[in-house]
Amino acid sequence: MGHLDHLWAGWRSEFVTGAAAAGRPPGDRPPVGGCVFCDILASGLGDQETNIVWRHPEGRVVVLLNAYPYTSGHLMVVPVRHVAELEDLTGAESAELWAAVTDGVRAIKSAYRPGGVNVGANLGQAAGAGVPGHFHMHALPRWAGDTNFMTSVADARVLPEPLAESAAKLRACWPSC
Repeated sequence: MGHLDHLWAGWRSEFVTGAAAAGRPPGDRPPVGGCVFCDILASGLGDQETNIVWRHPEGRVVVLLNAYPYTSGHLMVVPVRHVAELEDLTGAESAELWAAVTDGVRAIKSAYRPGGVNVGANLGQAAGAGVPGHFHMHALPRWAGDTNFMTSVADARVLPEPLAESAAKLRACWPSC
């Protein structure tokens, strides 16, 4: 057997131990107030501390980093109003959300120079929604061959930068700033 490299995935410890301490599987960790997005927005903490990348000037949409990203730069576009279903967004929320997704893709492409970008939403828990009660969209950079084997063989992801660095890169490249 060959030499094994040790790879750092610092977020994994909090992710696994927080869920295990509560007797839940990893990833099934409800927020204190019932919605992780609403808790972040009501926290009173600054955008640097909460990894909010951008806020729409009219306050209906925010962009923040995924705390447990698949790749560096994995962001989420979230309506500020607590709404579970895509079809329940108002026309203004929908327009602002889609414009923010588009700007997010531009920022990801500028900051990371990926080979592609995944954009999507998981509608409902059965579809994989980690926060099924608050609709949100994901955008994340992808590269050829980045299947991230660690997720498959070691239940870990390897990220080359901390969230604060990802947030700074994306803020610097945000098109509407």
